Amino acid sequence: MARLDPIPPEQWPPAMRDALAALRPPAPTHPFPPRRDDRPKGLNILGTLAHHPRLTTAYHTFNGQVQFGTTLTQRQRELLVLRVAVVRDCEYEWAQHAVIAVDVGLGDDEVARVAEGPDATGWDPLEAALLRAVDELVADARISDATWEVLAASLDAPQLMDVIFTVGAYETLAMLIRSAGTELDDDLRRDG
Repeated sequence: MARLDPIPPEQWPPAMRDALAALRPPAPTHPFPPRRDDRPKGLNILGTLAHHPRLTTAYHTFNGQVQFGTTLTQRQRELLVLRVAVVRDCEYEWAQHAVIAVDVGLGDDEVARVAEGPDATGWDPLEAALLRAVDELVADARISDATWEVLAASLDAPQLMDVIFTVGAYETLAMLIRSAGTELDDDLRRDG
């Protein structure tokens, strides 16, 4: 049950226009998702965020960089986001990003395997380390030496920082979703 009822789009404060625009960084390195009627819109989380447009503008500036300006591949980013959703038991985040993950090339079996974690069969060493980094950051706010060593063998300093900030951005969003009781939109429900 929602603790903060999402504000319907037609009732959003005018400042939400700026908040939505902030998701688009000035120099994106990755494309924006296609706009199609059959894609989930995320209106419940956006409607929840509409309660505080100034904060949403700041968060979207950060999250827009994490999503579209990251030095990580889109696949790496989505592995991180999905693992945060699993570790934080955030169904909304999972449902939204399972769609995005498939859009950027993860197979349905790989998306499902994220829930099994870094020790599941089939991950290459870097991908296993990315998933393990999520587990460690959420549990201890620190990537262990062993995981860092694997990550640093393939990722440069900006990419390592993007790992940490991606986890932090989606950890924060999971906190809002779960605390506010943001419910799945009808277009995100598995049964409809």
